[in-house]
Amino acid sequence: MESEMTCNVREMWSSKMPEGLGLEIAHHPITMKSVVNLVIAMERLKGNVLDSPRGTEFTDENLLNILLESAVEERTVFERTAKPAQYTYNFQSLYSVMDSEQRHLVRVPNSMELHAVMLQGGTGNCQVQLNMATYLPPTPSAEAVTVTLCIKDTNLYLSCHKEGDDPSLHLEAVDDKDSLLRITPGSDMARFLFYKHVTGLNNSTLVSVPFSNWYISTAEENNKPVDMCQESARRHRIFKFLPPKPEVEGGEC
Repeated sequence: MESEMTCNVREMWSSKMPEGLGLEIAHHPITMKSVVNLVIAMERLKGNVLDSPRGTEFTDENLLNILLESAVEERTVFERTAKPAQYTYNFQSLYSVMDSEQRHLVRVPNSMELHAVMLQGGTGNCQVQLNMATYLPPTPSAEAVTVTLCIKDTNLYLSCHKEGDDPSLHLEAVDDKDSLLRITPGSDMARFLFYKHVTGLNNSTLVSVPFSNWYISTAEENNKPVDMCQESARRHRIFKFLPPKPEVEGGEC
């Protein structure tokens, strides 16, 4: 029965096929390669019917055409895992800090508050000095420097976060200082970051990174807490950063 079917098929196609080319059907599982080869063969048969008879010679050009017709472009996709953007520690410097009213920052004894105080002679050792660490931001900016502020010889850092409706300034103990070497934007550790905007010779403002419209500021009255405020508040937002002077012995805070 199979030989009879093969014979009938050959007779049916013989009038359309070039001399020397035969067609044989075998009952085997169909693969994708077989389908592709069959499609290529059928397209070539169509061309032979429409075109004038050609010789049976198989040239290099014929082989090239077959390869080009059946070529499938292959692309290799490499998955890249981007590193998260970070503020990276750069270096630090020590400063003595005063507000625009020439008041120094003083830590209130047995508390976690800084006050702006007009110091009298012989009380210079009461002022705090700040280690200002600068950071390389994910996106470089010529307008500001990103910093953290730590009281000298302590692990107390200035931070800005909410404990109510508005952001406020805090002193926080950081036991693991290595956690501040790299800070991811939007993370909880970003509360320790401030933008330092230079406004004049040694004069700068300090703006919270998470709360971009809130400034470190001092009150109009003497010996009041240092806190955060917005630009519209009646508080002093400009600070002078100077190299520290030698500590003066004696005197009471």
